[in-house]
Amino acid sequence: MAFYLVHELKGLKTEKDGRMRIRANTSLPLAAAEDLVQKLQKIAGISKVQANARVGSLLIFYDSTRSRNQALKLLQANEKLPAMKKLLGVETTPQPALGGFFPLFRYLFIRPFLPPALRMLSAAIGAIPFLIKGLSALLHGKLCVEVLDASAIAASLYLRDFRTVSMLTLLLGLGDTLAEWTKRHSLESLTESLTLNVHTVWRKVNGTEVSTPLAKIKKGDLVVVRSGSSIPVDGLVVEGVAVINQASMTGEPIGVKREAGGAVFAGTVVEEGEIVIKVTSVGDDTRFRQVAAFIEESEAHKAGIQGKSERMADMAVPFTFALAGLVFLVTRNFMRAASVLLVDYSCALKLATPLAVLASMREGTYLGMVIKGGRYLEAMNEADTIVFDKTGTLTNASPVVAEVIPCADHNRDEVLRTMACLEEHFPHPVARAVVKKAQDENLAHEEEHAQVEYIVAHGVASSLHGKRLLVGSRHYIEYDEHIDVSPLSEQIAKQSAMGRSLLYMAEDGKLAGLLAIEDPLREEARSVIEKLKEEGFKRVVMLTGDDERTAKAIAEQAGITEFRAQVLPSDKADVVKELSDNGCKVLMVGDGINDAPALSQALVGVAMIDGTDLAREVANILLTRPDLNGLIAARRLARSTMRRIHVNFAATLLLNSVFLLGGLFNLLPAGTSAVLHNLTTLGISLNAMRPHLKHLAAIPASAPKPKK
Repeated sequence: MAFYLVHELKGLKTEKDGRMRIRANTSLPLAAAEDLVQKLQKIAGISKVQANARVGSLLIFYDSTRSRNQALKLLQANEKLPAMKKLLGVETTPQPALGGFFPLFRYLFIRPFLPPALRMLSAAIGAIPFLIKGLSALLHGKLCVEVLDASAIAASLYLRDFRTVSMLTLLLGLGDTLAEWTKRHSLESLTESLTLNVHTVWRKVNGTEVSTPLAKIKKGDLVVVRSGSSIPVDGLVVEGVAVINQASMTGEPIGVKREAGGAVFAGTVVEEGEIVIKVTSVGDDTRFRQVAAFIEESEAHKAGIQGKSERMADMAVPFTFALAGLVFLVTRNFMRAASVLLVDYSCALKLATPLAVLASMREGTYLGMVIKGGRYLEAMNEADTIVFDKTGTLTNASPVVAEVIPCADHNRDEVLRTMACLEEHFPHPVARAVVKKAQDENLAHEEEHAQVEYIVAHGVASSLHGKRLLVGSRHYIEYDEHIDVSPLSEQIAKQSAMGRSLLYMAEDGKLAGLLAIEDPLREEARSVIEKLKEEGFKRVVMLTGDDERTAKAIAEQAGITEFRAQVLPSDKADVVKELSDNGCKVLMVGDGINDAPALSQALVGVAMIDGTDLAREVANILLTRPDLNGLIAARRLARSTMRRIHVNFAATLLLNSVFLLGGLFNLLPAGTSAVLHNLTTLGISLNAMRPHLKHLAAIPASAPKPKK
């Protein structure tokens, strides 16, 4: 086992303290992980150690350079393979899967030309790694598939059946190599889709915010991040207070409070508030850590069916040993007992399901989606109700300002200029539309206003030249702030009847004007909704903050009969909860900051790539193309994956039962049973990894096709 450093962050409190993430080149036995944690925690200055045995990860918090170095020395002393080159400044490549493809080369091109004595020696040498692996698991108190494989090989060696030994080690080696290759390439494809998608940031210079390319940000710079935006750097908060969603790093969906002195990390998202961050790390290091955290999260979010398969595989091992013992007691024939050990259900049960899930997640990246865990594939398959947010989801993510309507005592250009000045700080499609309209009309809007306050899902508030400014929805302006909108009642009715959304501006408690936002339905929306109904969705619901007339106009265009108008963010989550409580399995599709609670509440949440950072972060599935056809592809991929898992499960039980009975009744020699069993396992694994090519029909013609 070899360890290597994947990320380190220093200066959390002082210049000498920090934390580092160490990764093993393989998963850690649970007992070994617990032992390492105990040893590390005994080192003076190590304040906390967290271990993830499945992915071989250790997160170590230290408060001095001395404790850090002692921890590294302890890990180096615990290695059974070469020293930690990465920790010494040299790259370490994780070791290849056990055996790799060398057993196949040896079996096909070397073994046939060897004399009998060397063939036996070659078979025995090839068996040693598997025997050690099984013995190690047994010594750690685990009766698992590795122990069963080692027992089968040992039985064949005892019977001097070296041909079977060679075939077993060949097939087991190929199976391990196949599993490792699939896992590595699947996760590489997934992580490519999760690169931090931030290009420009607001840098604070002498009290003024300046839009700056992320590539030009360096250590020590001050970066401003507001509600709904992704944090693009690692650093320390120097001003402000915010609630941070750290799910990408910790997997914990509940936001944490961060204020002056607190550490924040790239890839996390500001749910509420505004902070100024002093940069401590930026660039490849932070992106790498985000990717590593996602891999851990996707590994942890296994499908329920995968967990069931693994439990059944583990349960099958003692059953196989018990059956072999019973056969020996009844027949006193070691050959028949060995035939039971050579055929078991565990290998295929344990390999096929995770391979199918990982392969589907990998294929999903080519089909235009990032699926953040196997459980979400299963949830996508089970969902029977789909809930859409309107703006940016059913409608285009690039709405346009169709009309600027000022009140009688206000100037049209000033209304647009002021609204653009306030909205440019916020990552929402409507805000971008307002800013673009001002740019198209060459209306410069200097940063003269005071600090902008974002009221989640309502609007923004600030002050300019001593006047209190409010920009937002009708609910915010009329009902929350009690501002009379009747001066523009005729225009409000006219624009609403046209299906346009309205954005209001008030100045010192009086209505100043409004913008009519044209948010046309996506071209593919109606056809996608029809196909989703064909795919088994019984209910399709649209949620929007627009008034009843606007909501009805859009719903009719989309072919949706069930909709809720004037819905607030908390109401969206409540609607999802209400549907869930009534027995619906809800799939929520959204793109905005205010959709995050509903995305989290649903059985599975889906976000569009052109949505806000927070929506993309909270969602379980991310559509990486701005096209709703990805929903159909995701549904079909999920359904096909579950069908394949069930077929593989049935084939495993049927074929291995036949081979087992053949061995018990002397119809099949033990060696033949073993070969057939392992070929079946290999075949089922290959079937699990087979592409779902029929999903290409759901991909737009211009999109890149999956690699076969």
